[in-house]
Amino acid sequence: MKRKMVRFIADHKQKLKKLLPKKLLRTAKLAYLKQLMAKYQKEPIHPAEYQKKEAGVNLIGDIRAEIGLGQSMRLLANELELSKIPFGIYNFQLDGNVRRGDHSFEHRMREDYPYRVNLFHVNPQEVGLAYLYLNKDIWRDRYNIAFWLWELEEFPQEYQEAIKFFNEIWTPSEFASSSIRKVTDKPVYTLPYYVTAGKDENCGRADFGLPEDKFLYLIMYDTNSTMARKNPVGALDAYKKAFPVEDEHVGLVIKMNNPKQEDLEVLREQTKGYQNVYLIAEVLDKPKVNSLIAAVDVFVSLHRAEGFGLVMAEAMLLDTVCVATDWSSNTEFMDADSACMVSFRKVEIQETSGNYKKGYRWAEPDVEEAAGYMRRLYEDPAYYDRLAKSGKAKINEVLGAQTIAAMLKERLAPILQAAGDAQADRA
Repeated sequence: MKRKMVRFIADHKQKLKKLLPKKLLRTAKLAYLKQLMAKYQKEPIHPAEYQKKEAGVNLIGDIRAEIGLGQSMRLLANELELSKIPFGIYNFQLDGNVRRGDHSFEHRMREDYPYRVNLFHVNPQEVGLAYLYLNKDIWRDRYNIAFWLWELEEFPQEYQEAIKFFNEIWTPSEFASSSIRKVTDKPVYTLPYYVTAGKDENCGRADFGLPEDKFLYLIMYDTNSTMARKNPVGALDAYKKAFPVEDEHVGLVIKMNNPKQEDLEVLREQTKGYQNVYLIAEVLDKPKVNSLIAAVDVFVSLHRAEGFGLVMAEAMLLDTVCVATDWSSNTEFMDADSACMVSFRKVEIQETSGNYKKGYRWAEPDVEEAAGYMRRLYEDPAYYDRLAKSGKAKINEVLGAQTIAAMLKERLAPILQAAGDAQADRA
């Protein structure tokens, strides 16, 4: 009965969010996770027998989702393919309010779990549900790894129970890893993404309804990531400070995923009077998203916190210069020689926004400085060209295919080679 109730809650999460207070839903989820952990500790799942299973990785998560988390998992799959480590993918999804049209890894899909390592690409707050949905036999006698993203220096208390389900944790940035290391003695490793940016070569500005004769800035975000953290209004304010409303030589493109009505209303109010603001609210496949990034001149991210900053890395790889907050995970692959790094003040969060609680701290970027960078990129072509060139080189250097594949293989080799298994070397 309990399992049926939890599955009902998971399947109807979006409707329940509208009917029940968020605090009540959070409290219920945390209470149930603690209950699961109590049961887990009575019946511990140890990997004592995992060496007997075939060397390789069961990659588990929402592989088809056309949101950031889905793209993150596909990048992990890319890295596993590059490293030549045997793996299969088990599709696991909870949220029904997501388009799932990316089938690029259908050839890797499986219904079984033949390998000795489970790599879960499941958010901490969903681990309890994953344990119920997937059945404990999937977890038993395997080496269980979680791949998580987190954007702040403090790792939430309600997420910490989920750590106990795993042998170790991976994140794509040292910033996120440091946050988790503060609350656990378990191994936490940083495995960055291999960044690629394949685009539709036949897709240009005209396909997005964008003018050919303007210098274009792009803001892009998913409303599931919360407006407060992504801070598109800050980027919009910087644009308005950089250029007067009558300037016809520049334009601002705002690309949104999963826009809520209140988000649209805020942006429409903020852009009132500006004729050269272009709103794209439809979901695009990944090649078209990359084509959009490549079609503009500058990508602007005045985020207050980032768990990695994938779109910034993709923009740099596509020769699109970035204006970005100089704080959190993105600083691990960009600097003042490869992007416009915007100063910030560390501030307390004044009002809880999604997973980002009142009292935690994040960055408040300097909008005036960002405006200055935006203006300079338009007025100084030599400066623009230098940053575009060095930005692409930076990504190829620190997030290139062979670099990341080698890191992944090095971390997994001791596990896959357990009990004298040498498959990792032969791959």
